[in-house]
Amino acid sequence: MSAAAQLETDLDRGPAVLVLEDGRTFRGAAYGAIGTTVGEAVFSTGMTGYQETLTDPSYHRQVVVMTAPHVGNTGVNADDKESRRIWVAGYVVRDPALRPSNWRSEATLEDDLREWDVVGISGIDTRALTRHLRERGAMRVGIFSGDKASAPVDQLVAEVQAAPAMAGAALAEEVSTTEAYVVPAVGEKRFTVAAVDLGIKAMTPNLMAQHGIEVHVLPATATFDDIRSVGEGGPDGVFFSNGPGDPATADREVAVLQEVLGAGIPFFGICFGNQLLGRALGFGTYKLKYGHRGINQPVMDRTTRKVEVTAHNHGFAVDAPLDGETRTDFGSATVSHVCLNDDVVEGLEVRGDGGDLTAFSVQYHPEAAAGPHDAAYLFDRFVDLMSKNEKGTRP
Repeated sequence: MSAAAQLETDLDRGPAVLVLEDGRTFRGAAYGAIGTTVGEAVFSTGMTGYQETLTDPSYHRQVVVMTAPHVGNTGVNADDKESRRIWVAGYVVRDPALRPSNWRSEATLEDDLREWDVVGISGIDTRALTRHLRERGAMRVGIFSGDKASAPVDQLVAEVQAAPAMAGAALAEEVSTTEAYVVPAVGEKRFTVAAVDLGIKAMTPNLMAQHGIEVHVLPATATFDDIRSVGEGGPDGVFFSNGPGDPATADREVAVLQEVLGAGIPFFGICFGNQLLGRALGFGTYKLKYGHRGINQPVMDRTTRKVEVTAHNHGFAVDAPLDGETRTDFGSATVSHVCLNDDVVEGLEVRGDGGDLTAFSVQYHPEAAAGPHDAAYLFDRFVDLMSKNEKGTRP
C-alpha cells in the first residue's frame, strides 16, 4: 500500500456526531474509542499540554473541546501524566495528528484515548462550537459514534438532556485516592504538610517536595482528626487541592477546613480548594457562564501588583467583594488575586488580628505542568507562611 493510501486508511475512522442539549449538531469522524459519551461541554484554550489536560481529575465528567486546531502532534508519554488515568468524558478536536513526531513520544494520543475508552470526535469546526458555548454557556453534550451516529437527532438530544448537570454534582470522592500516601521531601525535610486530595494533580506534591516538604496525601473523606494525626505533633500546614464538581455540595469538606482554620494551622488551597476556603469564610459560590480553561489567563496578584499569565480549569467561582476587608470567624478576608478578563475572584487571603497571614488560596494552577510558570512563587509563599508559624501554636 502506498503512503498516500495508508493515510486515507488511517483517516477512515467512521462517522460521529456531536449533539448539544439545545439541539445544535456537529458531524465529523470518530476519534478515540467508538461508542457513546455524555458530559458537560467545555473548551480549553491551551496551545500545548493536551496530555496534562486529559489526565487532570478536574475534568471528570466533562467533554473537552480543544480550540487549538492541531492536536496529538507530540504523542503521549508516561512522564507527562498528571494522574493515573485519563479523566475527561469525551474529547473534541479539529485536526488530529496523523502520527506523532517527538523524541519523548511512546504512543499516539488516539491509542491512549482508546485504552481509557474515551469517545471523541474529529473533523468538526471547533471554532464555531467554541463560539456557541461562549454565547450560550457551557451545557450538556453527547458524542455518538458507531451505530448511534446515524440515529435520529431528536433521540440523541433527549439522551443528552437526560444526563446529569454539573451544577449540584459532588465528584471529589470519585477521583480522589482511596488510600493515604506520602511524597517524600527532596533533600533536607523542612516541613510536613497534609494535602487533601480532591482531585490532585501529580505535579502539586512533587513541587512541594522540591521545597523540602514531606507531603502526606489524604483521601477526600479525610477528617480533621486524620489531618491532625499527620507528622509529629500535627502537620506544619494543610493543603486542599483542585478537583471536579460543584463546591456548593462540599459541606463536609468545608466543615473540616473550618476546623483547620480554627486551629490556626497554615492553609493553602488551589482551584476547588480556593472555592472551599471561600465557603469556609462565609462567601457563596456560583457557576460561571463558560468557565476559565487553558494556560493563558491573565491574573493580577494584588499583593505585588504583578500580572501573571496562568493556567486555569474551573467552572465555578467565589462570590466575594473585590475591594475591602470582610470580617470572618477566622480573621480578616480579602480578595488577593483577580482575573483581568472578567474580574472573577482568583485568590483569597486571611489575616489574623495582628495582620499576619494565616491562610491563602488561588483559583488557578501554580503547578502548571505544561506551563506557564509565572505563579510558581506561591509555593514559596506557603513555605514562608509555615516558617512564620510557631510549631507550639498548633493543636
